[in-house]
Amino acid sequence: MSALAEEGKNTMKKLIRNVMIILLLIVMVSAYGGYRYYNTLGLPVDINDSKVVDISIPKGSSTAKIAGILEENGLIRNELYFRYVSTQRNVGQKYQAGHYKLNKSLGVDEIIEKLANGDVYVETVKFTIPEGFEIQQIIDRLVSIEGLNLNKDKLLEIMENEDFGYKFLHEIPKGEDRLEGYLFPDTYEVLKDVKERDIVVMMLNRFDRVFKEEYYHRAKELNMSIEEVITLASIIEREARVDRERPVISSVFHNRLKKDMLLQSCATIQYALGERKEKLTYKDLEIESPYNTYTNLGLPPSPIASPGEPSIKAALYPEDTSYLYFVARGDGSHVFNKTYQGHIKSKNENN
Repeated sequence: MSALAEEGKNTMKKLIRNVMIILLLIVMVSAYGGYRYYNTLGLPVDINDSKVVDISIPKGSSTAKIAGILEENGLIRNELYFRYVSTQRNVGQKYQAGHYKLNKSLGVDEIIEKLANGDVYVETVKFTIPEGFEIQQIIDRLVSIEGLNLNKDKLLEIMENEDFGYKFLHEIPKGEDRLEGYLFPDTYEVLKDVKERDIVVMMLNRFDRVFKEEYYHRAKELNMSIEEVITLASIIEREARVDRERPVISSVFHNRLKKDMLLQSCATIQYALGERKEKLTYKDLEIESPYNTYTNLGLPPSPIASPGEPSIKAALYPEDTSYLYFVARGDGSHVFNKTYQGHIKSKNENN
């Protein structure tokens, strides 16, 4: 073989070797690129985009259909990747139908977990029942809440005649306004399709949690029934405007009860009148009603509103004072007195 032929042969070998090296590099780069690309498929579409995307997964949807819905809404990077991961983890059959609120900052793993756990979005309604509301006000508030569909007559029927089985209701007979004072004032969040009985039970449950066992024992120490405690607490709730004064106002009523004095609570007159008048007249104070504490000794026959826990606690644990009178200052606070003469003086100074 000539030197020229040998040189050509060597040149060809080098060329083939170089081509092979280049091809190998191309394969390696492609493989690395593919690997990098594969690893991005499970990442969030946009880690910084937390805008809520509403989607609905119809009942009986296949993994392929769910993947299509997710990709169509821009929630995943690749439909086939989602299907592959679902198959590998054997979760496709666990996906639950429903309404979901997702966003583009969720990775595939997080979306899979939400769908498999049935972490569906359920529309709820939040509402507040203020302390001191009477049962009629509570009912009016409930039936007026936008988003709920509660019937006033059903609420009344349930409140008056249903059996509930709570310890604090054992001695209270069925009838009109029997739950006065026991529908606990608080902020609640309920499903939009909540039923009337569910609402009532939820509010009674809240009262049951607040009125702990310690309070039952304390009521016995005071020789008071639970209804008497809540009745007094409801009066305190309606009379007090400043939290720190609740135990002091309670002490005034406890002291008056011990001395067989009339409670003379304007709040009970307002309840008897059926309206909350800013100023009561002398004629108002003469209304014939068992709730008129200006003419009837002792506590009224039942609560006059729904007290919050501070008022319940104040009724059970009054401050140790000798006060028998209090008069409003006009700023929500009160002046307290031990004597009638001091009370009249304070009344004249604050009117």
